[in-house]
Amino acid sequence: MYTYKIHLHKEAEGGYTVTVPVLPGCITYGENVDDALAMAKEAIELYIEDLQERGEVIPDDSQTLEYSLNLDKV
Repeated sequence: MYTYKIHLHKEAEGGYTVTVPVLPGCITYGENVDDALAMAKEAIELYIEDLQERGEVIPDDSQTLEYSLNLDKV
């Protein structure tokens, strides 16, 4: 089992762009959050398949901690 942190970026024209930081270039888009999550799953699966075919190491975020910090404007 692999674990991936994804970032959903709300677009001004609507929808969400999804990036997977640990998988460079793994980017997709969805019309809404549910669609974006489904598209992210598919993009990650295809990315992993490509890495496997090339015999490369498959990175994941299972050992990564993530925090969000809120800062007041300086």
